[in-house]
Amino acid sequence: MEREVLVANVDKEMKIALEKYEEPKDIKRVLSGMRPTGKLHLGNYFGALKTWIELQDRAECFFFIADWHAITTSYHDTSALSENTVEMMADWLAAGLSPQKATLFIQSFVKEHAELHLLLSMITPVRWLERNPTYKEMMENLKDRELATYGFLGYPVLQTADIVIYKADTVPVGIDQLPHLELSREITRRFNRFFGNIFPEPRPFLSKAPKLPGLDGRKMSKSYGNCIYLSDSEEEVNKKVRSMVTDPARVRKTDPGHPEVCSVYAYHKIFTPEEKVEELEEACRKGEIGCVQCKKELAKNLNAFLQPIREKRIEFLRKRDELIDVFVEGSKKAREVARQTMEEVRRAMNFLSV
Repeated sequence: MEREVLVANVDKEMKIALEKYEEPKDIKRVLSGMRPTGKLHLGNYFGALKTWIELQDRAECFFFIADWHAITTSYHDTSALSENTVEMMADWLAAGLSPQKATLFIQSFVKEHAELHLLLSMITPVRWLERNPTYKEMMENLKDRELATYGFLGYPVLQTADIVIYKADTVPVGIDQLPHLELSREITRRFNRFFGNIFPEPRPFLSKAPKLPGLDGRKMSKSYGNCIYLSDSEEEVNKKVRSMVTDPARVRKTDPGHPEVCSVYAYHKIFTPEEKVEELEEACRKGEIGCVQCKKELAKNLNAFLQPIREKRIEFLRKRDELIDVFVEGSKKAREVARQTMEEVRRAMNFLSV
């Protein structure tokens, strides 16, 4: 039933990809990355990080900070790129990613990604890239900058290189990324057809994490300014929760509420104990609890969840050099794997070796 609902609410490209989806059972090696575009928010945590943290106990995992990908749309201003990269390091470790369990690295520190990107770009038809739904959508929505660049058009090729250079069999993604991964699978098949069965076809692993709305009820997004960040202080969280959109039909405290349309209730289902959620829902529907009291309860529970993450990330940033060293060492490990793959690729493609 869940899949039927999802299929009914996505566009054609995603619908095709979703209908093909089967959850992988024998996960051996996982690869995923995240663009450093600012501090991480709760949507990032539940949409990706939580799944990564669970997978690092199940398989060999490679997780990278995608700093090259960050400039496909923000090439015009890279002034915050380094600092955003360090902030992401702190967010990852504070949230629970472990360098003892997974290889954590920086994309631009592993130059082999760029070489494989170049080689894959030689075999990838332009028409495949032009049909990418994200390419069309962002060209339409981000009209304040020139996105008709080679880098932006070809980012799915770089994404494919990121994945297959580690011979990853599984990639954790959200539903909106399924068409991107399907394109990576097509590029992989095309390469293997020309040069031998070098790369496994990467399979998607859909996150089961709940989607959290932003403070205003829309999708949580930095561009909307409606996020709760992992780094927010207790005071900032309290202030943001007070501003959250609730049931628009409820004017007075005694009016019967409709929790299913309330952003605060969506958060309660995640951060509040189940028995308390049921109690709040019943009281809301009967008009026995007001939105102010409901928000105070949420803020308390949300801060309890965030407090250990806050404390850890402050400590990591206090030891900045040691934090960066974690990712430098991870990049060395990643580069050794990537180097071995590229030796195999060069042989398969008949480049001269001396």
